[in-house]
Amino acid sequence: MASGTALIYDDEMTSYKLLWDDPECDIEVPERLLSSYEQLKHYHLVERCIHVPVREGTEEEIMLVHSSEYLEVVKSTQTMNEEELRRVSENYDAVYFHPNTYRCAKLAVGATLQLVDSVMSGKVRNGMALVRPPGHHSQRNAANGFCVFNNVAIAAQYAKRRYGLQRILIVDWDVHHGQGVQYVFEEDPSVLYYSWHRYEHQQFWPLLRESDYDAVGQGKGKGFNLNVPWNKVGMGNSDYLAAFFHVLLPVAFEFVPELILVSSGYDSGIGDPEGQMNATPECFAHLTHFLMQLANGRLCAVLEGGYHLKSLSESVCMTVKTLLRDPLPQIAGEMAPCLSAIESIQNVRGAHKPYWKCLMYEVPPVKTAAAIVSKADAHLLPVSVQVEMEMNAQELKTFVSAFDVELVKEEKALLSLQNVLAVLDKILKKKACNGIAESSVASVSITFALKHCFDFGLQRVLCIVVGDMDLELDLDDGKMLLMNICQKQQTEKTNSKYYISLNWKEDAERNNFFCAVLGFILPVAYSYQPDLMIIVIGPNRSLGVNGISLLTCLLQGLAESRILVVIQDTEIKLVQSVAKALSGVSTPDFGAYTPASQENVLEIKRLRDQLQQEWKMLRCSVRNWVSGS
Repeated sequence: MASGTALIYDDEMTSYKLLWDDPECDIEVPERLLSSYEQLKHYHLVERCIHVPVREGTEEEIMLVHSSEYLEVVKSTQTMNEEELRRVSENYDAVYFHPNTYRCAKLAVGATLQLVDSVMSGKVRNGMALVRPPGHHSQRNAANGFCVFNNVAIAAQYAKRRYGLQRILIVDWDVHHGQGVQYVFEEDPSVLYYSWHRYEHQQFWPLLRESDYDAVGQGKGKGFNLNVPWNKVGMGNSDYLAAFFHVLLPVAFEFVPELILVSSGYDSGIGDPEGQMNATPECFAHLTHFLMQLANGRLCAVLEGGYHLKSLSESVCMTVKTLLRDPLPQIAGEMAPCLSAIESIQNVRGAHKPYWKCLMYEVPPVKTAAAIVSKADAHLLPVSVQVEMEMNAQELKTFVSAFDVELVKEEKALLSLQNVLAVLDKILKKKACNGIAESSVASVSITFALKHCFDFGLQRVLCIVVGDMDLELDLDDGKMLLMNICQKQQTEKTNSKYYISLNWKEDAERNNFFCAVLGFILPVAYSYQPDLMIIVIGPNRSLGVNGISLLTCLLQGLAESRILVVIQDTEIKLVQSVAKALSGVSTPDFGAYTPASQENVLEIKRLRDQLQQEWKMLRCSVRNWVSGS
C-alpha cells in the first residue's frame, strides 16, 4: 500500500515576471511560489514530504492538449525582446510572456506529470506540485488568464494514455472558471470536471456563457461537466462545504474515480483581491480530506491561482498537512450557506438530475487509533494502531465514585467501562487522535464517557448510535447531539432538535448509505460543530461494514478528527475496517454509488423538511431557504 506525500517544487519556476506596466497581470508574481514554499518550511512540512525532482514536459506531452502551431508560438518567445514579447502577449487575454516563460511552462507540465507518475506507480499515496505558470485557463491554441500550458488537462490525458485510466476526477476550486479544462473534456465521459467559480451572472472574468450551471458537457460527455457558478462575492466555508455535500461528493462517489487531480487555486480563499471570497485556509483542509476518501486516496494537487500571499501560503500548508494525514483543524463560521449559494446548488442538481442516480431524488496528535481488542486479534490490526491497556483499578474507582456507582455493579459493566475510558482519556488528553474500544455493555459505557467529556470541559459532543440502544441522557442543553441510525423510528425524544432518529434499512446487496451520509448526516454534523464525536455500534445494527467505514472516514473533518468508536458486538472485520479508516493506513473501498430505496429517500426527505430550519446546512433548494429563513 502506497504511503507518503510528494512535494514538487523548483526555484526556477520563479525566474519569469512581468516586464512592463499592466494592471491586469501585475498580481501574478514569483513571490506566489516563494512565499508558499517558505511557509511550508516554516511549518516543517517540506522535510516530512517526499522530494520528487522536476523535469521538463516534452513536446509530445504538451501536444496531448495543445496544437503544434501554438507550441511553436510559445517556444519563439525565448528569443524575443521586450517589445516583441508585449506584442505577442496582446494576442491573448490576460497573459504576459518573458524569455523564461517557455522553460518555466515546460517545468510546470513536467512537475505535474512527475506527481502523477509518483502516485500511480505507488511511490507515494498523494502529493502537491507547486508550479508556475498555472494552467487551467489555457486552451488548445491559446494562452489565457496567466496560463500557458494546461498542466492538469495534460496530466489527465497522460494518465489515461500511460496508465489506462478510465475515470479521472478533476476538481477545480480556483475562483475563476477553468474553461480550458472544460473545453478539452466536454465530450469525454472518462473525465469528470467540477468547477466552482465567481460568475455573477456572466459579469466576472472570463465572462463566458458556458461557465454557467447548465453547461453540462456535450455528446457522450453530457453530465460530466459540473459548473457551480457563484453569483455574489463573500462565499464562505459553509457555502463551499454545502457545494461539496450536495453536488460534488454524491456525484464523485457514484463516478468512482481512479485518480483525482485538483486544480488548487487559492484565489477562492479569504483576503484574495481577485476572488473576494471568505473561505478560510482551514476550509481547504476539509475539502482535501473529503477528496482523499476517493480513488483509494490517489490525489494530485497542482497549484493554480492565489494572489494574497498570506492566504495563499496558509492554504497551501493546510492542504499539505491534510495530505500528510494530520488531524484536521476546526472550521470557523456559522454553518449556514447563503441564499445565492443554495440557488446555485439547486440549479446544478437540477441540470444534472438526468445523468446521475444520486440526484434523481430531491435529497441527495498521533495519527494512530488506540484500540482495545483481545490479544488474539491484536495482530490483525494495522501496525500503526497502538493497543492500549485498561485504566488501572484505582483510577477507575476514583472516576466511578464521582458519578453513579449503581450503574457499574456488575463486573462485565466495569470491564467495558475500563476499555472505553482508557481510549477516551488518550483522546481527550491528545495522546491519541482517535480510537476504538470494545464494550459488552455499550450503553453504560457511553453514559459514563459522555459525563467524562463534559467534566473534561467539552461543550458539544456528537454521538451517533448505529443500532438499538437505550441511552438515558439529557439533551435539552445542546451539549450533546444524538443521532440514532436504527431499523425502527424512535419517537420518544423527537421534540428535541438534539435527538434525531434516522430510520434506515440497508440493502444487503449494495452500499446505499451515501445519500444519508452526504445529504443528511454531514450537513447536520457540520452545522453542530462538535468538539468530539462518539460512534457507537450496538446490537441489531442496520449498517454493514462499508456504511460504518464511510461514516467514520467522512466525519474525520470535524473536531480535529477526534473520534471514539465503541463496538458492542465485536466483529474482527468491522474492527479492522474502522481501524484502517481511523489510522489512515489505507482508504477503504466503499464500492460504487448505488441509489437508496424509495423508502430511505423519503426518510431523508422527511428529516430534511423537519430539521432544515434548525440545521441550515441541510438546505439545498431555494424554496427551503425562503420558507425557513
